[in-house]
Amino acid sequence: MKAFLMYPERDFDRAAELPASAQELIRDLGLNTVFAAMAANDKFLREVVEKAVLGSLAAPADILYRQAVLQDCLAHEAAVRGIYALAVEVIDNERKNFWGGLTRHPGYVLHRSVEVLQMFVGHLRRLRKIAEESEGHFESAGFRRFFAMLIEELSDAYFEEIEQHLRQLRFRGGVLMSASLGAGNRGRDYVLRKPNPGDRGWLGRLFSRGGPVYTYRLHPRDEAGGRMLAELRDRGINLVANALARSTDHILSFFTLLRAELAFYVGGLNLHAVLGGKGQKMTFPRPAAPGERRFSCRGLYDAGLQLSMSGKVVGNDVAAGEKEIVVITGANQGGKSTFLRSVGLGYLMMQCGMFVAADEFEAAVASGLFTHFKREEDATMKSGKLDEELVRMDAIAEHIQPGAAVLFNESFAATNEREGSEIARQIVNALLDVGTEVFFVTHMYDFANGMREGRAERALFLRAERSEDGKRSFRMIEAEPLETSFGEDLYRKIFAGEEERPGETERPLARESGTRVSAA
Repeated sequence: MKAFLMYPERDFDRAAELPASAQELIRDLGLNTVFAAMAANDKFLREVVEKAVLGSLAAPADILYRQAVLQDCLAHEAAVRGIYALAVEVIDNERKNFWGGLTRHPGYVLHRSVEVLQMFVGHLRRLRKIAEESEGHFESAGFRRFFAMLIEELSDAYFEEIEQHLRQLRFRGGVLMSASLGAGNRGRDYVLRKPNPGDRGWLGRLFSRGGPVYTYRLHPRDEAGGRMLAELRDRGINLVANALARSTDHILSFFTLLRAELAFYVGGLNLHAVLGGKGQKMTFPRPAAPGERRFSCRGLYDAGLQLSMSGKVVGNDVAAGEKEIVVITGANQGGKSTFLRSVGLGYLMMQCGMFVAADEFEAAVASGLFTHFKREEDATMKSGKLDEELVRMDAIAEHIQPGAAVLFNESFAATNEREGSEIARQIVNALLDVGTEVFFVTHMYDFANGMREGRAERALFLRAERSEDGKRSFRMIEAEPLETSFGEDLYRKIFAGEEERPGETERPLARESGTRVSAA
């Protein structure tokens, strides 16, 4: 039996390696906060959601398949959580109540397998009942096939046959087996036989004919003989014990995989509940085919920031269309880095088959997602900050493929603006030439203006909105880069002694404002 709830034709692989960019994504996009909300202090859920979210899907069809399953989960949360709880219960019972499975003694293996299988039968009956009750209410291809498989394979005839085999395998009437003699009259070819029919009564035995029967009765005190008979019995039941153990392992692996695949959706339910509880909207995105230039969003917000705040985070509207690069400029603390994180989270959440923290979201499926964010000063660094940035860029270049998306945040600003702009320009142009989608937050006017002059038709320029009095709205508006870095704001704050206004920091204003914004 296969669940096939994560992929249409294959199982979810918990052992799959994370992409090379995984740790950078976790750090730069604040994924630990998102993972914590999805896991809800469950270590197993945390492990699964990390693998699922970071292991992006490459085909829009697979993304839509998983979206449909998650939509069913949201519509029938109680039933899905009930199936997940059942899978957890099965695994926990097998571990707690049937320990000692490492021994290979045939008699013990048989006894344990019978007990485990008997326990599994009860849980399988419960699972089929859930399938029968839910079959007509779920709409996704994944769940419909899953329930149909359970109803077909877990039929009444199947359970009746299993129960009959289990009764026989307890061997309450003893073991019937055959053997032949080999060299030196040693036994060989031990075969477990089907038990004889039950008692036919005295009349049946009177008129029945059969060959002579030879009986050997072991003396109660014959310990050596008892051990020899036990060995003979083990030889006869060895194949049956191994076959039954494989059957129980097969059923256990089904529940183990079912738990892992449902864990991703339970994590999605947890995150949806938390974000919904904060009054935020979520949407199922529209994935475009790899290689297409397409990016647009409405009300896109940083889910990680929202999880750490009580008020609503401001969202942004962007229509990049077929642009190949989005350059974001503007004053400090205007929400540029937050917007960049929201873009990265949007890509990840879309490509793992989840909803996105936005009102609307559409993007082409990226072959890989990479981040190159500025780092704070580190006394342990063996070289300068620019060297460290170039080393990280080199690591990205080793793994990047055409159709990837790269997010830069204040990159290559550790040197003077002329040199930093030239480094950024050469790297970005090389990435764009091989079909990479680029989002670049920068204060380097020389670089931003160079992109405007060299790729005007294929670049979108956003600027963090700032009013004349220095207030920030945390909206990204479509506007060309400015030469000023608004040092006047810092002067007023530090030297003029003005108190910080609510609009000058990101979080206080985000708490007060619950409105979604749109780009000009």
